[in-house]
Amino acid sequence: MVRRKPGTLLPLEVAILDAATTAARDGEPEFHGFAIAQRMQARDGARRLTAHGTLYKALARMEADGLLESRWEDADVAVAEGRPRRRLYRVTPLGATARTRALAQSGPTAATPRPGLVT
Repeated sequence: MVRRKPGTLLPLEVAILDAATTAARDGEPEFHGFAIAQRMQARDGARRLTAHGTLYKALARMEADGLLESRWEDADVAVAEGRPRRRLYRVTPLGATARTRALAQSGPTAATPRPGLVT
């Protein structure tokens, strides 16, 4: 397990925020876990994402920290497509600020203080 100082972003968290921000620019402001994993895989290969369980734990942690917000998609959409409902995530303003700081400090894998959190 990676140890870190309280209030810092892990490289995986920066990668999630970066991929989600890119998706939003591409017209997809909300994303589900598997879609963001595919986007990260296409861009970065397997360097950051070793297991989908790791991704979902990071998404939950980031939501708890206010970097992401989520909602369940409409059940009718899932039924029409013959699959379970997806949890849809969106980057919050706090998450966007954290991403910008991380990328400005030392690139997309930098650990950076989370805005609003005491270190």
